[in-house]
Amino acid sequence: MATNSSVVVPVDERLGMEKTLRKFKRLCESYGIVREYRKRQDYKKPSVQKKEKIEAAVKRKVKSEIRSVRSYRD
Repeated sequence: MATNSSVVVPVDERLGMEKTLRKFKRLCESYGIVREYRKRQDYKKPSVQKKEKIEAAVKRKVKSEIRSVRSYRD
């Protein structure tokens, strides 16, 4: 997953630095740069990654079932 994409945001004098910085943050979030950085901070064994993935799936399933029961009652 080695993508060499760089985020370039030209600074427009009319917009100012604050809006330009917000735009940069949005672009970084949309490219998933921060998520990838946090993921690569620590090495996780494949077995741990698999376990976390399964736990997250179970959590999503329970959450969706709770939502469907609530919407069924209303």
